[in-house]
Amino acid sequence: MSGFNKVVNSYEEAMAGLEDGMTVIAGGFGLCGIPENLIKQIRTMGTKDLTIVSNNCGIDGFGLGILLVDRQIKKMISSYVGENALFEQQLLAGELEVELTPQGTLAEKMRAGGAGIPAFYTATGYGTPVGDGKEVREFNGRHYIMEESITGDFAIVKGWKADTYGNVVYRDTAQNFNPMAATAGKITVVEVEEIVEPGELNPSEIHTPGIYVNRVIKGTFEKRIEQRTVRQG
Repeated sequence: MSGFNKVVNSYEEAMAGLEDGMTVIAGGFGLCGIPENLIKQIRTMGTKDLTIVSNNCGIDGFGLGILLVDRQIKKMISSYVGENALFEQQLLAGELEVELTPQGTLAEKMRAGGAGIPAFYTATGYGTPVGDGKEVREFNGRHYIMEESITGDFAIVKGWKADTYGNVVYRDTAQNFNPMAATAGKITVVEVEEIVEPGELNPSEIHTPGIYVNRVIKGTFEKRIEQRTVRQG
């Protein structure tokens, strides 16, 4: 990797510098648009005491869920426990610190962090345990709580295509939290299905400009289907 070229050729290089105790912001929603190979590399590295910021924690045996097996995650900041039995087990046993955050608030925490905004006000969560201990202000007769933004030591992101300069395009619903996560990391690593030369991406279709991206790697992906329901004919 040199100059404007953000491409790295190994997952070891992609996650170089990740250390125990760091905060990692991960894109994805359920199993859609997750940086699955970057997550596998974190498990291979054995990095521990991590704070992971993500909508959820994958499922048992896949996605971020694999980091729970060896207790590499110290704290999860997420929106729901979902379909991960080990996540639920560790939460209820008090073995994993979990900060449950409304989904829209979590997305805005990432976006605000990437924009350099330290905090913002939202009505979501006022009068519920989400708002406990947080500053309250009234605007136009409605109460709002103050939420602090989030930044991470690393952001790990799944894209569809990227050029060698790090400009990224996401595909359909796999976009989800990825654009916000990409802006909020001190080091942002994006794994994609295809890498093209500069100029091959239509500028109007780029979702994440390369200025936010430090490293790009081409991977292959399992693309699991979480649940498929069909109607009998």
